[in-house]
Amino acid sequence: MTKPLKLAVVGHTNVGKTSLLRTLTRDVGFGEVSHRPSTTRHVEGARLSVDGQPLLELYDTPGLEDAIALLDYLERLERPGERLDGPARLERFLQGSEARQRFEQEAKVLRQLLASDAGLYVIDAREPVLAKYRDELEVLAGCGKPLLPVLNFVASSSHREPEWREALARLGLHALVRFDSVAPPEDGERRLYESLALLLENARPALQRLIDDQQAQRLARQQSAKRLIAELLIDCAACRRSVVPAQEAAAISELHQVVRQREQRCVEALLKLYAFRREDASAGDLPLLDGRWSDDLFNPETLKLLGVRLGSGVAAGAAAGAGVDLLVGGLTLGAAALAGAIAGGALQTARNYGSRLLGKLKGQQELTLDDGVLRLLALRQRQLLQALDSRGHAALERIKLETPPDKTWREGKLPEALSKARAHPQWSSLNPGARVSQAERLEQIETLVQNL
Repeated sequence: MTKPLKLAVVGHTNVGKTSLLRTLTRDVGFGEVSHRPSTTRHVEGARLSVDGQPLLELYDTPGLEDAIALLDYLERLERPGERLDGPARLERFLQGSEARQRFEQEAKVLRQLLASDAGLYVIDAREPVLAKYRDELEVLAGCGKPLLPVLNFVASSSHREPEWREALARLGLHALVRFDSVAPPEDGERRLYESLALLLENARPALQRLIDDQQAQRLARQQSAKRLIAELLIDCAACRRSVVPAQEAAAISELHQVVRQREQRCVEALLKLYAFRREDASAGDLPLLDGRWSDDLFNPETLKLLGVRLGSGVAAGAAAGAGVDLLVGGLTLGAAALAGAIAGGALQTARNYGSRLLGKLKGQQELTLDDGVLRLLALRQRQLLQALDSRGHAALERIKLETPPDKTWREGKLPEALSKARAHPQWSSLNPGARVSQAERLEQIETLVQNL
């Protein structure tokens, strides 16, 4: 079996080395990320495998803190008449007492880079180009290993990318990678591995395999996420509660709670799918607060915020404005009133259920979710999916969602799969006697996935 490629992740203290590794490994628990300097004090490793075969080993190293003094010390190591190359000079340094005392942290970094195939030199692109960074690169170059600079945090408006590009070019480092471990570009990992392949030709097949696998995983996550959202929407569209008039208020309250809990399960499943924590969410326009949506799903103001209108279905009493359609059986409503409601386009029941259901509901009332609530569910989950898809695993801030700029799901006809679900209460896991494995339900979920 081919040995995995070994990469040492090196750089100044507090430039985001551990953050980069969290994002590359999709592990929010890797190492310790903090705004305090010198958080990492030892070498820690992670392994990336495909089909059980290890392809890449990444080693997080302590931050370089005093490269200026170390470079000066290294220059004094040569004896008169000697001309040591970089690795020989560093080996002499590592065997001396200063490597165990004054420069202990720097020695850990250099030992790991010498034992690796290459190094990723992480740069906080928001920092000014200072002399200490040039000295660090000169010290690291003494290891004789390929070094790929990684400009981290380039998504920040305060980055100094042009200055860093010029400084690195003056040092002979023309190949570099733009990255952001908090909000990584969609092709960030691919570009990083492709750049490595240019420096390490023998590692190209393994790196390409890693690229292909990560792209396949990304697409699989997106499909799985859309399926989770589709299942939520089918569950809620098919959900219904039959009640007698005297129990309207209690039934509406219970339906609200059931739907909120169902949405929360979807939220938690999405966070788990993308390997984030339940607490990775925050209050804002339409955010998560302590694992729950902060804006009430059934608050008309929430709907108005996203430009979603509550439907004009037959609603009365406690149901009015509650995001719930109160459906009255045809015999109780009366033929004349029913005909008038249909003519006025106000009877959502007639459109979605037909005469069969109206006859069955003789003398009873039935609660279902308004179309506007289904739209809001879809909008919120799609926004959460987009946020997770572009979020790095080093992000410390909680997730905040923006109002979507497009009108998808806010206007127009709802997908046919949801209209069909309204006529099949057995498709909803929120109803008694649900048959969620029914072939037609699964078919409509797959159809809805395409709409998402």
